[in-house]
Amino acid sequence: MATMRALLKKTVAIAKPSNSRPYASSIGTYAAATANAVEPPQLPPFDYQPRPYHGPSADEVLAKRKKYLGPSLFYYYQKPLNIVEGKMQYLFDDSGRRYLDAFAGIVTVSCGHCHPQVLNAITEQNKLLQHATTIYLHHAIADFAEALAQKMPGNLKVVYFVNSGSEANELAMMMARLYTGNLGMISLRNAYHGGSSSTIGLTALNTWKYPIPEGEIHHVMNPDPYRGIFGPDAKSYAKDVQDHIDYGTSGRVAGFIAETIQGVGGAVELAPGYLNLVYDIVRKSGGVCIADEVQTGFGRTGSHYWGFETQGVIPDIVTMAKGIGNGLPLGAVVTTPEIASVMNQKIQFNTFGGNPVCSAGGLAVLRVLDQEKRQAHCADVGSHMLERLRSLMQKHEIIGDVRGRGLMVGVELVTDRKEKTPAKSETAVLFEKLRELGVLVGKGGLHGNVFRIKPPMCFTKDDADFVVDAMDYAISKL
Repeated sequence: MATMRALLKKTVAIAKPSNSRPYASSIGTYAAATANAVEPPQLPPFDYQPRPYHGPSADEVLAKRKKYLGPSLFYYYQKPLNIVEGKMQYLFDDSGRRYLDAFAGIVTVSCGHCHPQVLNAITEQNKLLQHATTIYLHHAIADFAEALAQKMPGNLKVVYFVNSGSEANELAMMMARLYTGNLGMISLRNAYHGGSSSTIGLTALNTWKYPIPEGEIHHVMNPDPYRGIFGPDAKSYAKDVQDHIDYGTSGRVAGFIAETIQGVGGAVELAPGYLNLVYDIVRKSGGVCIADEVQTGFGRTGSHYWGFETQGVIPDIVTMAKGIGNGLPLGAVVTTPEIASVMNQKIQFNTFGGNPVCSAGGLAVLRVLDQEKRQAHCADVGSHMLERLRSLMQKHEIIGDVRGRGLMVGVELVTDRKEKTPAKSETAVLFEKLRELGVLVGKGGLHGNVFRIKPPMCFTKDDADFVVDAMDYAISKL
């Protein structure tokens, strides 16, 4: 393959449409500048006209960000996009150019950007009462908690509302330690559970971890069917958990936490049957089992409403965020009455958790997902996209693995299928090429060589075909 420098030069040379031109013209420029190329794929039609934008330019916004916001903030693309409007599965930049959002604001927009029912619920509640906290009664938080509890299996019936996934996982970890009287927490290598000073310990990707004390957290082998040393053998990975408890702890633990499909780690679905085996081991060691549903929840996997259901288990605590609010700062912890009772030892309070506006919006999200049958939709569209991506894998050697469920999909790129060498530089080039074609995807995995395709759940088969066709076109140019 060409060197990274040459590839980047080629990307810039053939794919840099002016922001002032309409989308069709920029695609035409792209095609004309590409020698002996087939026509690039076109975005599916979408009957919506964005409003004219008269705000600051991308350069002005970037300059202000650099001056006033923390330097740790990162942005996608060599020339960052100035996104000013969104509608359902599409985003628009400051020139009015339309992009297919195949990453959903980092797996957060579930119903679709600016979904009218969700917007209406938020707007109407804003007119009446924005904030009061739980020291007073208000029906919105109670209605939302009831609706959410009805979505949960078993005795998972007590809800705590917070503002983010990190907060949810932090609260779950505290509950586990208080309830069991033990301190040790177990999470998986390659996991991401947040970036707060406590949850950063549960996270097991060095790119997201600061060198601070983590305290009584153990990371066990990741049951990754593609890269794991035991392949899809769940029993061998589960034995590693038992060995870790036997040799690395007092024999008693507070809890175990896992994503069913690792998000930031690159859409890695755990080996089949793994959680059933590990939950039994952890409970026998005095611990509770926590399912992190921040990305996999609310029907995104298609086959089930909750990711943990794909493994045939019922956790003791479930955490959720992102898709629960369709973009609102909203998260939740759901547990059993028995575990929840330990929080009565002290005052437990969250100023903004479950505020009237977020609760009204969250309840609207649940209703929209049900009314529009988004779980079944994710299963249908997702299976179609996975089938097409697996066919694409037969055509392009650089695709090492295609994995996932529903609309939570990962495409891992490698330079050598046998050695599974991460195609880091090639992924970076393709990432830019996809943007030029009008597709916004995410990147994941420790080496950033996995495309994360996790769009709003209103994403259609035509959208899926466009993503696959764009990927095929872009890879063909390498």
